[in-house]
Amino acid sequence: MMARTKSDRRSYSAGEWGRNRVRVFPDPRTGIMQVQWREDGRRLTRSLKHRDWAKAKRQADEIAGGLAEPATKDAAAAEPEPLTLGTLFDIYGEEVTPTKTGRSQRHDQAMMKRFLRFFGKHRKAETLSQRDWDRFIRARRAGKAGGSRKPVSERTIEYDLRMLLAVLNWAAKSRDEEGRLLLASNPLRGLKLPKEKNPRRVVLTQAEYEALLAVSARVNWRFRVALVLAHETGHRIGAIRQLRWSDIDLDGRTIRWRGEHEKTGYEHRTPVTAKALAACEEARRHNPGIGDAPLLTAPKDPFACMSRSLARVWWKRAERFAGLEPKRGRGWHSLRRKFASDLMDLPLKVLCDLGGWKTAETVLQCYQRPDEGRLRKAIEEYRGVGSASN
Repeated sequence: MMARTKSDRRSYSAGEWGRNRVRVFPDPRTGIMQVQWREDGRRLTRSLKHRDWAKAKRQADEIAGGLAEPATKDAAAAEPEPLTLGTLFDIYGEEVTPTKTGRSQRHDQAMMKRFLRFFGKHRKAETLSQRDWDRFIRARRAGKAGGSRKPVSERTIEYDLRMLLAVLNWAAKSRDEEGRLLLASNPLRGLKLPKEKNPRRVVLTQAEYEALLAVSARVNWRFRVALVLAHETGHRIGAIRQLRWSDIDLDGRTIRWRGEHEKTGYEHRTPVTAKALAACEEARRHNPGIGDAPLLTAPKDPFACMSRSLARVWWKRAERFAGLEPKRGRGWHSLRRKFASDLMDLPLKVLCDLGGWKTAETVLQCYQRPDEGRLRKAIEEYRGVGSASN
């Protein structure tokens, strides 16, 4: 019996022509290994239900040697190989991750590598359990999970585990080429996610904003424009820094927020204030562009948008110029919380549309923080109503 491998390694043949010739090769669309042989003059092909090249070659040798007859060992009738995390993440990374935003794609890729390092690529997905869940949480808290070197917050761990749950849920609803579910069920479904007991959600004060605004021109004109737009529109810095001139309607006094730059994927258009329009006009004086040219260009590349890291560096620099003591959690997102809190008297639906929130629950739980003045006014009005009725 002879065996040979083609130079491009896209197929492997075992046995002899006219006797027990068998060929294995990957399906060009899915990468699933296929076995092919002749029986009664007919060429038959069956799926081997896996993507393991070395295993497929061994199976070809066994079939050709008479250790397994392809006619009786029909792959369609055989039990599929248990789904490993390595195979599952490969499939998910090829079919689902590319449909997400760039930031989500990077998170997917980083977390799949972390989970594979922690659990092992040959770990069967169906065997994950509460013990694995708890073990990962403990390791992540200690900075020892799959290459991590520093402890992280409960919110970060929650974010990581939600990604794992999403992959397992997807596998429990997706079928292979033979119509079988990739995973019978999500083995981690229903487990409790870690939650921050006292999440740090800093709201930028009006005094702090005015101090930053006063020194903003010393930092950079791009920082000043971004700061004003963040304060006046309540949107994330990720969406603001990626605005294009085609998104700005100066005559209609509106801004279009593209879905691909929004965390929620929610594309919408909002009216803007005179101060926001003035900031856009300031940007035009420094950077006269049209069409899809960036509103806030990268300093060294007029065709690229200002980067996230540069926005963060400039914020820290402005804090130093303004003489503000460093405070954990005070950053671009604290402006978004200020916007939600400043407009607390608006109907929630109106506020959600203005700030780009998809649900009112998110605003109530994570963004709105009444200050002491607002609380005092509320209690005084309550007491005044009570006194008048007595």
